[in-house]
Amino acid sequence: MNSNVQSLLVSGAKLSDAALECLLPSPETLPHSIHRAMRHSVFAGGKRLRPILCMEAARMVVGTGELPAGADSLGAALEMLHTYSLIHDDLPALDNDDLRRGHPTCHVAFGEAIAILAGDALQTLAFQTIAQLPAPADAVVQILREVSVAVGTGIGSTDESGIVQVALPPGALPPGMIGGQVVDIESEGVAPTAELVTTIHRAKTGALLTTSIVSGGLYGLASQLSGFILDPGATTADIKASIEARKSASGRREETIARLRTFGEKIGLAFQIVDDILDMTQSSEELGKTAGKDAANIKATWPAVYGIDQSRRDADRLIADAFAAVEPFGSAADPLKSLAQYLTTRTH
Repeated sequence: MNSNVQSLLVSGAKLSDAALECLLPSPETLPHSIHRAMRHSVFAGGKRLRPILCMEAARMVVGTGELPAGADSLGAALEMLHTYSLIHDDLPALDNDDLRRGHPTCHVAFGEAIAILAGDALQTLAFQTIAQLPAPADAVVQILREVSVAVGTGIGSTDESGIVQVALPPGALPPGMIGGQVVDIESEGVAPTAELVTTIHRAKTGALLTTSIVSGGLYGLASQLSGFILDPGATTADIKASIEARKSASGRREETIARLRTFGEKIGLAFQIVDDILDMTQSSEELGKTAGKDAANIKATWPAVYGIDQSRRDADRLIADAFAAVEPFGSAADPLKSLAQYLTTRTH
């Protein structure tokens, strides 16, 4: 692994863990069982990719290398949502997994009922955390909407055959994580097609990765605008300069978010393609979770449709497209690019 990427992952994980430690109830908080179950899954390890992507997107938009105050809390909220989805995904009614990040899954350690409630509690705490971010109210509402749509059931519209369209028409909901999970469950045992696997990957995994980057960008933009508040002694020139700065920031907002969304969608799909490859080529010990389950359950995966070699080429192409989307940000985009490249070369 590139030393710069390793440093970025280590420092980002430390920052994320510190924020999570502050936000999660202690193991001594009553009722003990639910809070210990939440912490068991949150602190079981993990790369903290979503909060790191969120924070680096905020840094890139700000352009100074500084992390806006509160961006670590936003990243922690996204990690809570990710962990909640893993707890529920591992349940006997879904993937029925006993191992996650090299540790017993939540329902194995605490029982199925507490595991369900731990996932529910993490989701609730995540939205509470976002609602309390130190940002202008309109920006907080935008981020709440962005994240809630990405986590929800919307997966776009369907054609006459019932297949979800990959190219979403104007006004259609973007992919949602829960909607993708439903399609994944209902397609088990069905011969995978290109349309089906793309739909599942863009929704089940890609949606939360994409919203991590977009919400981080929104937060970075909000921090810039909030910095244009003038003191009571401001001159006419100061006021004019502030107005122009606001116009400039608002004018580039739409393009910035569009570029971040493209970047997120590309790396989100690449991430899941690599995950599919690893499930077929790595051991359970290397992965930290049960290997080979996708093939055993006849899951819709990229290699099942395209083969492993083509899947690797597709992941590389998606990363190249992601790089192109953030090219206008110059060197400020280097950390995000490094993270994207890491996604296609990781081994677990």
